[in-house]
Amino acid sequence: MLAVPVFAIDTKTASVRGKLIQGPALQTKDGKQVLLSGDDPTMLVLRDPRLANADFETAGHYSDPQHFEVDPIHTHALFVYQNGKKLMVTYWCDVCYIRTFAPGKCWCCQGDTKLDPVDPDTVDKQ
Repeated sequence: MLAVPVFAIDTKTASVRGKLIQGPALQTKDGKQVLLSGDDPTMLVLRDPRLANADFETAGHYSDPQHFEVDPIHTHALFVYQNGKKLMVTYWCDVCYIRTFAPGKCWCCQGDTKLDPVDPDTVDKQ
């Protein structure tokens, strides 16, 4: 039997918080820069200029000490802090009353959606 070394990466869900900067990356309070990656809709959120320099938190796992893989968009893993309150990043169409989780055009009226952070406990009740 041939022994093959196995290298494991810890894929336990973690979170990282800091200032959202270009890259996209987070600048943590201790000065470290953590590069972020994720699925296409997640990357749209992370590159949204309306969130630039926001106090931001995301759930996922570290692929290495400098790289954080954000959980897929359907898991609702993107948060912004406003006035000390943790809010889920969402987008809202005022015309159609449709909430989405990535920026872009409303799938119904094709108007631009507005950034609309909401209390994570109420998003499923709307």
